[in-house]
Amino acid sequence: MSHTQSNAYIIEIHDRAAGIVTRDARGFRFFSSERLFDSLEGRQFRSAREAERAARAVFSERRNRLS
Repeated sequence: MSHTQSNAYIIEIHDRAAGIVTRDARGFRFFSSERLFDSLEGRQFRSAREAERAARAVFSERRNRLS
């Protein structure tokens, strides 16, 4: 049985496409698909899960600023 891992993941936060992360030699690089998440553009993460946590933090920070 072969286990392959994906080289790209879509990150969605509350039904919004935050961006995608693609695997490279150093981990996962984030590519924003929505302006709100542009601060993460090009950032390197150790895992797709770490990138998702960062996107959730950006979303949460933005929501708290608007409250």
